[in-house]
Amino acid sequence: QVQLVESGGGLVQPGGSLRLSCTASGSIFSINAMAWYRQAPGKQRDVVATITRGGSTNYVDSVKGRFTISADNAKNTMYLQMNSLKPEDTAVYYCNFKLRTHLGPRTYWGQGTQVTVSS
Repeated sequence: QVQLVESGGGLVQPGGSLRLSCTASGSIFSINAMAWYRQAPGKQRDVVATITRGGSTNYVDSVKGRFTISADNAKNTMYLQMNSLKPEDTAVYYCNFKLRTHLGPRTYWGQGTQVTVSS
């Protein structure tokens, strides 16, 4: 069994910062890729940022220059540093891990953490 646990969400004023974390535990052979997604009320879940095992990153245009995705592979942990937050960043944020496990390649999701940007 593999479990992803997220932390770090909350309420922040516009212009503020938050740091999200997501840690995977269980029977993991390797991490192939990781990503952060977000889902605002009434909208579909969209990718925000991705990072490969080798550290290559990509971001959706709306967060470029404000968000930074990183990972500590030794700790099976991924981070999302969010700066200069805007009200439109309000959403539930989900982590996504593509893993190699004893069952073969699998994709897992975190439970989601609420980020609210409001004055």
